[in-house]
Formats: sequence, structure tokens, C-alpha cells
Amino acid sequence: MAIRLGEILVRDGLLTEDQRVEIMEVQKLGARPFGLLAEEMFGLSSKAIEQAWATQFSEIADWIDPLDAQIAANALATIERRQAWQFRCLPLWFDRRELLVASDTASLPRAMRFVGWRVPDPCRFLLATPEALTAALQAYYPMGIDDNLLEQFERNLRA
Repeated sequence: MAIRLGEILVRDGLLTEDQRVEIMEVQKLGARPFGLLAEEMFGLSSKAIEQAWATQFSEIADWIDPLDAQIAANALATIERRQAWQFRCLPLWFDRRELLVASDTASLPRAMRFVGWRVPDPCRFLLATPEALTAALQAYYPMGIDDNLLEQFERNLRA
């Protein structure tokens, strides 16, 4: 069974056990999300809630080494190189009508927000280690000088 959001927030020192119990009591009065109540009642930031949620997700999510995956060109075409690096997300392939996307735990909240407004297809996230994600981003969305720009630069030098 996955660890609950409140338990993560207590473990990380963002809530006390008494505060967690108080939020759960308020939840019984109406179906309001735990994270929203933590923000309203105890001033936690939405960023702290999102990161705790990403930690929770990482305990139940499937993990992947994107360098070992068969990545599809049509998946890579769904976002631009700058976006892949900025939001640390790597589109992998389509599984039926769902796009599978890799990210790491720390980047997951931003990656999910970005993909949610940028990609029209339903998406499912897989997690990778930060090192494996960086290596895969470099392999599929290299940040070095583009070969065409290099050729143009060399032509300009010869002219």
C-alpha cells in the first residue's frame, strides 16, 4: 500500500502528526483534497504539496531506464528540445492512444503541468533516475551545436 500524502508531509517535517489528524477530521466533513486543506489550514505551499505528491507517486509508479527503451519518433515530435530540457520530460512512445512520458521525481510536478497543457493526448508518466533522464535527453534532444548551424558557420568562415 502506498504511503499517504499526510504521512509524507509529516515525515518531511512540513506538518505535525496533530496537524495531519486535524486535516483528516476536516476531510470527514466534506470531500476536500488533503493537500488543499493543508495549504488552507497550515499555510503549506502548493509547491510543497506537489513535491510530496511526486514522492507519493514515485512509490507506486513504474520506473524505466530511458536509454534502454525503444523511443518512437512520433512521440519525440510532440515537444521541442527546449521544452524537453526545461520541463525535464522525455516522450517515449504511444501505447494505444496514451503517450508515455519519462521524468524524474523532482521534476514530475512541472513536467505534468507542462504536458497537461502542451500535449493533446492522454499521458502516463514513468519515472527515471535524474542521471538516466539527463543522459536520454542528451541522446534524443542534444543541446550541442546543431550540425546544420555548424556547417553554416564553417561556410561563413571560408567566405
